[in-house]
Amino acid sequence: MLTRLALLALLVTFIVTPETFAPVFAPFTQNNAPAIYTQTSMLSLTLSHLALVGLATLAATLFSVSLAIIVTRPFGVEFLPLSRSIANIGQTFPPVAVLALAVPIFGFGPIPTLIALFLYGLLPIFENALTGLTNLPGNVSEAARGAGMTGWQRLAQVEFPLAFPVILAGIRLSVVISLATATIGSTVAAKTLGEVIIAGLLSNNTAFVLQGGLVVGVLALLIHDGLVMVERAMARRTGRQA
Repeated sequence: MLTRLALLALLVTFIVTPETFAPVFAPFTQNNAPAIYTQTSMLSLTLSHLALVGLATLAATLFSVSLAIIVTRPFGVEFLPLSRSIANIGQTFPPVAVLALAVPIFGFGPIPTLIALFLYGLLPIFENALTGLTNLPGNVSEAARGAGMTGWQRLAQVEFPLAFPVILAGIRLSVVISLATATIGSTVAAKTLGEVIIAGLLSNNTAFVLQGGLVVGVLALLIHDGLVMVERAMARRTGRQA
């Protein structure tokens, strides 16, 4: 825990005042190149990066969980193969291909990146939601039926709360994937931390590449660990309720 807190403190300090770390990155520069990327505020890039990932994950979660709920109801079972095909679309098309197809339609900016991240995040959330909703303890479901609950009451009060830790694990995986994938959004003028990495590649400045990569990596690690803690807390809570 202390290690994670120290890492978070370093990350926040770097994002807010990156110039403080110039001596750290200076050895990775050549020909007196700048050690810190200053063309755009690191704070604004980080917030924009997180906003894109957050919006795409929220949309993917709402769509995937809704789809999983439908195909686990008696009236929607026959749509399971089609639903799996839809969820697999994002894994079939690489994000770069999605960007290439979306830019001519929506133009440059954040929208093509949001579409790519949305599609790429569907599968892990859908599969985990499906697993969570179809692997519930039989005695719990029977007890809910015996109590006279309707199908939607069982879903809202019993099935979904018990399945939520498993669903959250899929969301966690989707977020971590999207944090890394979002960097390519800068190739189509979306404001992400990929801007720093691309600037480093174009100018042969390893310091810039390290800065962008490290910020994304640390964000992924901290968010992953934070969601794991939430999963464990939810699992303990639902275990006590059951």
